[in-house]
Amino acid sequence: MGFNPLGQLGELKRMRDQAMQIQRQLQAEQITIEKNGVTIVISGDQKIQDLQSNGRSDKDIREAVNEAVKKSQEVAAKKLQEMSGGMGGLAGMLGGGK
Repeated sequence: MGFNPLGQLGELKRMRDQAMQIQRQLQAEQITIEKNGVTIVISGDQKIQDLQSNGRSDKDIREAVNEAVKKSQEVAAKKLQEMSGGMGGLAGMLGGGK
């Protein structure tokens, strides 16, 4: 039984398509948390959609939190890439690299 690189490419494409479909589904999810006068609406792919404290929206805090989440995703993607070796492209996609 020989090595079939085309079979592996097909499998990688299928996995990539599946990862992109999951990412789209996560983007569509909305989670709302209300605690101690603070309301946060976050998407399933960890992007803050709205942040209010005591009824006041705060764009600066929302942007800072989104930046922190993005950095944490990049760190996670890098770790996945190190662990997966040759599957780096897929790990980068899962980390939200656009």
